[in-house]
Amino acid sequence: MMIVGLTGGIGSGKTTVANYFKKLGVPIYVADVEAKLIMGRSKVVRRELVALFGEKVYHENILDRKLIAEAIFNNRDLLAKMNAIVHPKVAAHFKKWCKKQDAPYAIKEAAIIFEHDMQHQYDQIITVVAEKEARIERVLSRDDRSRASIEKIMENQWSDKDKADKSDFIIENHDLDSTEKQVENIHAKLLRNAHKYI
Repeated sequence: MMIVGLTGGIGSGKTTVANYFKKLGVPIYVADVEAKLIMGRSKVVRRELVALFGEKVYHENILDRKLIAEAIFNNRDLLAKMNAIVHPKVAAHFKKWCKKQDAPYAIKEAAIIFEHDMQHQYDQIITVVAEKEARIERVLSRDDRSRASIEKIMENQWSDKDKADKSDFIIENHDLDSTEKQVENIHAKLLRNAHKYI
């Protein structure tokens, strides 16, 4: 089965694009969602996160994501240590998930494929791009974040151009009809490419 990475900066519209692929019958694995579940249920991960962030990182058995977000916000070393705990577990879970799928290709949605030099894990990569202001507005309406915190996250992510230069496909997410048509066109191409990976 061909493995396709779906990436893009914060607020670019990765989830919207993933849902269009899902409508076409493509299995979708959302790395961020699965990482949060693993951080909540894995005893090994829990032990390592407590060692890294302290006992307060779990409150009444629930992961305090706000505490983590604040701790890693300006601390790249801490972020790298957390990722070293969580990413291998997500990768192992993804491999098991792939074995259960019956499709020509599957998509793994992950925000920071290039930032963590993980592009070699994918056969093809799709990057979703959008105007900066539109991205900020989307996140402001969706998350409990300030404009400054969103812009800080953007600074820590690769630019759309840098991601696009290393991607196989680009989706310009400006209006939904156009985005859905781009997904349909890419889906047709991916189906043609998938036979190489059987």
